[in-house]
Amino acid sequence: MKKASFLATVFGITVLLFSNCKENNTDQPTTEKEQSIDSLLVEFPDSISLLLKRGNDYFTELKYDLALPDGARAFRLDSNNLEARVLYADVINNKLGRTIKEVQQAQRHYKFIITKQPKNTRALVGLASTYLFQQDFDRTFQYANEALRIDPKVRDAYVLKGTAYMILENTELAKSSYETAVQQDPNFYLAYFRLAQIYQAENNPQCVEYFVTAQKLNPNDLEFKYQVAFSKETHGQIEGAKEMYREMATDTVDIYVSRGLFHQGYIKQFVENDLDSALYFYKSALETEPRYVEAWYNLALAHESKGNISQALTAYGNCLKYNPEFEAARIRANKLKY
Repeated sequence: MKKASFLATVFGITVLLFSNCKENNTDQPTTEKEQSIDSLLVEFPDSISLLLKRGNDYFTELKYDLALPDGARAFRLDSNNLEARVLYADVINNKLGRTIKEVQQAQRHYKFIITKQPKNTRALVGLASTYLFQQDFDRTFQYANEALRIDPKVRDAYVLKGTAYMILENTELAKSSYETAVQQDPNFYLAYFRLAQIYQAENNPQCVEYFVTAQKLNPNDLEFKYQVAFSKETHGQIEGAKEMYREMATDTVDIYVSRGLFHQGYIKQFVENDLDSALYFYKSALETEPRYVEAWYNLALAHESKGNISQALTAYGNCLKYNPEFEAARIRANKLKY
């Protein structure tokens, strides 16, 4: 009997860049330093240094939608300002839903910067990431390694190489690259998260340690919390997992509420053999997210185990309603019908 579990995070090729950004304060007003940067920009909307300061802060915080207007405006105000150009390129190269055309545009900006500043490691890493997007791995490694020859401590170059190695399915070199990244920056939670994903894929319990470290460094990200709980569940730390799932079930973000409830049901059903409690948690998860096909499927399995055939068929039907390709649900429903 096949059971449904749930793991949401997968490897992608997005490379998050967090280069340190130098500030140029030559045109920043000096008489109102106590004001917030937002209020200063209201008063001095064409201050390139203020735009760069706020834009780079947003970029470092992964708030690309907020960084884009500042980077674009600074670049329009002075296209010869290389810091403005690299911020603008970084934002369009990393923003969610970027297009092939936007990546090519960023690539042109990085190349221009490098002609002016051959040792600009931020631009070199950015250029390497555009080639990663295009699946040109030779050039990806070429420019990442060039940045490292200039400065062996460029954390983002190691992250980029780690991501490339993951796509190439060379997990050992990916691990080495991410480990080196965290050596350069022990607070870089995304590298710990990537390492945790690798070990999770290998079914290695060491993933728990890395997920926990990532979550401690980034405690407000619910996905990190979920992955800690899931890794604990997967590797036998059931009580710790249950405690975290209970916390998730009281959150305000529906997807994590439903996950917390679903996994409590999963543990009740497949670990503790408590079908009545499992039914309760699956139903609660479905009240929060009616399209949760894994919850419908496991709810059906629980009903089937209790001999509730009509309820099981209804649940299998709902599972197939939301995912017609869920073949396991179709097979079990047909067996019950015939």
